[in-house]
Amino acid sequence: MARITSVKGRVLYNSRGSKTIEIDVTADDKSMGRVCAPSGASVGKYEAQSFPDNKPEKSLEALKSNEKKFVGLDPSDLKSVHDALRSIDPTPTYSKVGGSLAFSLTIASVECASRSRGVPMFQMLTGDSGLRFPRPLGNILGGGAHAGPGTPDIQEILVCATGAKTVRDAIETNLAVHKELGKLLSKRDPMFTNGRGDEGGWAPKLDNEKALEISARACEELGFTLGKEVSLGVDFASSTQWDSAKKKYVYDRAGFENTPERQIDFASDIITRYKLVYAEDAVHEEAFDDMAVLAKKFPKVLVTGDDLLVTNTEILRKAAEKRACSGAILKVNQAGSLYDALEFAREAQRNNIGIVTSHRSGESSDSHISHIGIATKSKMLKVGIVGGERVAKLNELVRISEHDLIHAMAEI
Repeated sequence: MARITSVKGRVLYNSRGSKTIEIDVTADDKSMGRVCAPSGASVGKYEAQSFPDNKPEKSLEALKSNEKKFVGLDPSDLKSVHDALRSIDPTPTYSKVGGSLAFSLTIASVECASRSRGVPMFQMLTGDSGLRFPRPLGNILGGGAHAGPGTPDIQEILVCATGAKTVRDAIETNLAVHKELGKLLSKRDPMFTNGRGDEGGWAPKLDNEKALEISARACEELGFTLGKEVSLGVDFASSTQWDSAKKKYVYDRAGFENTPERQIDFASDIITRYKLVYAEDAVHEEAFDDMAVLAKKFPKVLVTGDDLLVTNTEILRKAAEKRACSGAILKVNQAGSLYDALEFAREAQRNNIGIVTSHRSGESSDSHISHIGIATKSKMLKVGIVGGERVAKLNELVRISEHDLIHAMAEI
């Protein structure tokens, strides 16, 4: 049995060029796990704090002064590593060491163990059989917090190859839609600069309606039928529009405001007209009852909470009681440690809530969440379509498929 001999870290940079941390966990048999933490732009108020005082260096200082707490632990014993972290920082949001440290250290420990034993990381996380590949879900057109002025208020228009039979087919379908949309945008506006948002989705100067229309057209131009071979999804990221003083959703770029009742109608209209398979954060992060209305109205759509749930098990229990959503975003660094995130996944499974394992807008080139998506029986893997840090996750799914360990795609 391998034992941890050292835990070291460094400051690196994510896909937005912002500082982050990378952690190495090394065992006595020389196996090593290495993980770099991502960060988000659209951040829920209840999620783990990335770094103490927003300074990655402070996380590394905390690690250096407490390294001995991890030396000697079995890297495959995720709870022991988690408990050692909690002995240093018992705060709900990891405010003393930072959620990025909890993220990197716990995932690096599992990777270290998987390399020591010579098995894929997803097998270290679950002994279940009959695992399936989550369906890649990718951003084709971005706005909101992920793109600049002039883009839609809606944060993401996404595509999912709902009819694909293999991982490679799903990836290639998403790539084809992204490319076709780029062609249509250039044809519509010869001055379009091919600009893209943080996650690789095109960032054109369009309002919400025109953005949705041209995204649907890109699918249809390739001969796909919406809702069959491919389906669209939308991340409304509605907390970014919510004005708590006015008690309204303020769409500055489009120039209108919605009451909570009108917001439900607004989202419902988009879900219906564009045959969405996925609707994320269609209302603000504390509107559980309004989410429940949408979940009941659209039982075949993954009505998904991200800012609403922030990968927090206690909040998920509240959402389950209210039947507020049929889908739950799993972002490990929202929860903090991988142990926290797996507890969240188990709670979602107990309540028949579909899991969508997700990247962050500020990503690293690591591919560990592809394994986490498989191990948590996620229905979708939300990791983008283009960009090195996004493609890294998709390429890992292709590598896993070559081992003939998993055959089927997840059912939506």
